[in-house]
Amino acid sequence: MSTQIVTTSCSYDCGGRCVIRAHVEDGVIKRIETDDGEEPQLRACLRGRANRQRVYAPDRLLYPMKRTGERGEGKFQRISWDEALDSVSKELLRVKETYSNQAICYYGASGTMTAFQGQRRPFTRLLNMFGGFTGRWGVASYEGLAFACRYTYGTMTCGNSRDDLLNSKLIILWGMNPADTMMRTGTASWLAKAKEAGIKIICVDPRYTEAAASFAQQWLPIHPGTDAAVLISMAYVMIKEGLQDQHFLNTYTVGFEKFRDYVMGIEDGIPKTPAWAEAISGMPATAIATLAKEYAISKPASLLAAWSPGRTAFGEQFHRASMTLAAMTGNIGISGGNSTGYEGLPYGAISKSIPVGQNPLGQQMTKPWEGLNPYSKADKDGPAFHVAKIFEALIEGTKAGYPSDIKLLYVIAGNPLNQLLNINKGVAALKKLETIIVQEQFMTPTARFADIVLPVNSHLEKPDISAPFLTGPYFIFMNQVIPSQGESKSDWEIACELAPRLGISNFTEKSEEEWLKYIVENNSVLPAYDSFRQNPVFKMSLSNPHVAFREQIEDLKNHPFATPSGKIEIYSQRIADMNNPQLPPIPKYVETWESPEDSLARKYPLQLITTHSKFRANSVFSNVSWVVELETHALWINPLDAVTRGVKNGDTIRVFNNRGEMRVPVRVTERITPGVVQIPAGAWYNPDKNGIDLGGCANVLTRDEMSPGGAFPDNTCLVQVEKV
Repeated sequence: MSTQIVTTSCSYDCGGRCVIRAHVEDGVIKRIETDDGEEPQLRACLRGRANRQRVYAPDRLLYPMKRTGERGEGKFQRISWDEALDSVSKELLRVKETYSNQAICYYGASGTMTAFQGQRRPFTRLLNMFGGFTGRWGVASYEGLAFACRYTYGTMTCGNSRDDLLNSKLIILWGMNPADTMMRTGTASWLAKAKEAGIKIICVDPRYTEAAASFAQQWLPIHPGTDAAVLISMAYVMIKEGLQDQHFLNTYTVGFEKFRDYVMGIEDGIPKTPAWAEAISGMPATAIATLAKEYAISKPASLLAAWSPGRTAFGEQFHRASMTLAAMTGNIGISGGNSTGYEGLPYGAISKSIPVGQNPLGQQMTKPWEGLNPYSKADKDGPAFHVAKIFEALIEGTKAGYPSDIKLLYVIAGNPLNQLLNINKGVAALKKLETIIVQEQFMTPTARFADIVLPVNSHLEKPDISAPFLTGPYFIFMNQVIPSQGESKSDWEIACELAPRLGISNFTEKSEEEWLKYIVENNSVLPAYDSFRQNPVFKMSLSNPHVAFREQIEDLKNHPFATPSGKIEIYSQRIADMNNPQLPPIPKYVETWESPEDSLARKYPLQLITTHSKFRANSVFSNVSWVVELETHALWINPLDAVTRGVKNGDTIRVFNNRGEMRVPVRVTERITPGVVQIPAGAWYNPDKNGIDLGGCANVLTRDEMSPGGAFPDNTCLVQVEKV
């Protein structure tokens, strides 16, 4: 029996895009390997290696299903594709004719991140041609960071390539744990090489993470939501001791004087000393001062400010403060430094994919934003709800200032009743809707609330193109590995079959392969189509590491920053013009809601963080036994907090606040700072008859609020823990 080895890639929103080499016999995957080619290798993690178990999982959805019980009860019966597609199209047409397209909410998420079928493209195209829809805005992962990048640098393309870490004298991992989350394929490998080269690595995090254990010489614990305070006090030390790169600040930035006045207490009478920050953050003042001096004098130094500290209330201030420190130390635009921004690279991105058109509802907006509350927007892209406020918007609609009254929810590549904030409010929201349609591979918590569930195939069952996470410097052609399982179809195939039922005649102007060729031919960085399919791992040859903003630093006159001033904006007049006291025009520490100083802390004294896990990609793999069996899903708690509650390692505990309650095992460990607990995000919501979650879904506890700059604050949450 001959074995065929087919090369493809994962398509999850997991922090990487890696090589998958599937061994196939008679149309069946027998095992999975990864990259064994030339360096740098694009090696898959345990999730990528578990793809065979996922595609052949016994609970895989293989046929269209129709709800027969109460919504959320999980009772369904199998139906034919014709009945399913007729039902879906009938509901879309009914809602459009009865209420208008604005009553259709399209929730496309990050469950697939490929160049053709991913990123919500097929159904964005379909629904735009159908007359439009209400969407969502705000990227849950990094919207606070996006805000900071736009108003500080004017661009999201502000990262150094990872090989440049070997040119650093100091690396600071701030809330970054690439041992679990990858944060660009190969990051852990480059950190290991940096450690071997003797480069000092410091980890700032509430937890002693796998990255801290594997790479760092020092761990500095910190309380969630206080990162900006520590960064600002580091600025105080630099200014007090004259360690800032004043030439860099004078030449390349605007607004440092205003920031300095705030830091030194001239503005408000409160000097932002390390002692001030210690009282807020729990990090010792001596450690803060030492870190500040090390960062200032160890040039070049790379501050890798990750996304999780920005997923807090006022998280955008963390990112703006980190960028200001990078400027103060002159580490922007130089080899071995880092801008601490989004880290997108200028190569390795798909610039042109299938055309999706424009939302007709957006074209009708004559007065964008007017009359809407801060959680909504209506512009050329159409009406939208912020991702943190979707459940409230579904419940309250226009009477609460939202732009639409939603009657039909269409969900693709997402699991909102698991991944969005305040799940119990989400249950109420979904029960209020007239129609819910979900395209899925498994009966997820969201799919259980659907009226029609359409089975979609996996990335191993269709061809596509993989663009790297955070871009560059490679691409992978995702060859189809096996036929579609059961009766599952791709998102593109479903859209093509719905189009004529919706009266759309020109949707399928190209076949699947023609669109793939179109993408390759219209992205000059890619090799020729036939060559790409035959040699699917295309690694770009770069003679030197990429350094963001090198051109600006070497020749600012001819290469200004993409900001109104042409410089790095420590003070942003555009933010000042917003006239929002919660969005100061310079980076400031703003105390979060549900902080230890909140009156609510008397009842719920522990700060909960919801971390990304090496065992899941958001909520993907939560039901795959190979991965689930590797580690018990449990809440971490420090021994000091455990002993006062009579909790021992392995006990089942109740974790609760005024929004919800869960029952999970507990892990008592010194790897988390006192006063803080953590539970990995993504475990599937599984309520008992009393609404108590037995699955360990963190979002039964989180607050559905948005930070002023749009950050998704899933790491700002107070809870209490008790033994059951």
